[in-house]
Amino acid sequence: MAISIVAPTILTKNPTEYKEIVQKYNAFTKRAHIDISDGTLSPDVTVNETACWWPKGWQVDIHMMTANPAAHVDNLIKLHPNLVIFHAEAKDDLLPIFDTLKQNGMKVGVALVKSVYPPSIKAVLEAADHAMIFSGEMGKYGGTADILLLEKIPLIQEIHSGIEIGWDGGANLENIRTLVHGGVTVVNVGSAIANAPNQQQMYDALMAETEKEDPI
Repeated sequence: MAISIVAPTILTKNPTEYKEIVQKYNAFTKRAHIDISDGTLSPDVTVNETACWWPKGWQVDIHMMTANPAAHVDNLIKLHPNLVIFHAEAKDDLLPIFDTLKQNGMKVGVALVKSVYPPSIKAVLEAADHAMIFSGEMGKYGGTADILLLEKIPLIQEIHSGIEIGWDGGANLENIRTLVHGGVTVVNVGSAIANAPNQQQMYDALMAETEKEDPI
């Protein structure tokens, strides 16, 4: 079983709340997942990439919920996260955008909502560093993990064997081991951490689950 990690998700419309979340999460994580929605794929609008920042040493993945990723490229280059994930259903051609971000030292990924069949985006998966299976509701915490979506992983790996596999939506203590044993290596966790009475304790418990070798 590959080593998996938990990346706490940051989703907020408020820059002040964003700062508070980052400061809290800095106590226990070095990799985080930031959700950004501009209202084009989801009716919700979050803090945008120009308002984002993070502590030195963090490895940050930005999930761009936008139909028009080309409009955000210049800002993302300035921000320079570890990874930028766009949606397969975006209106813009992702391949030249991937090339530009890669040339500027960033990794690129594609999010697959429930309706996206991996072979239908073969060229995008071949060019991507990361494929994120999206089982959530765009712009909101508290999604449900549809475990059947794990069936997409072998299809993705047939196209790109070395790709990193992520998961977004509904991950918690009850299902994270199933996700990891199903082939997910980056588990993005939103409400299970955000709503926990002790967020660091929840993060540690989730990480401990990923390290258990027996399935369930």
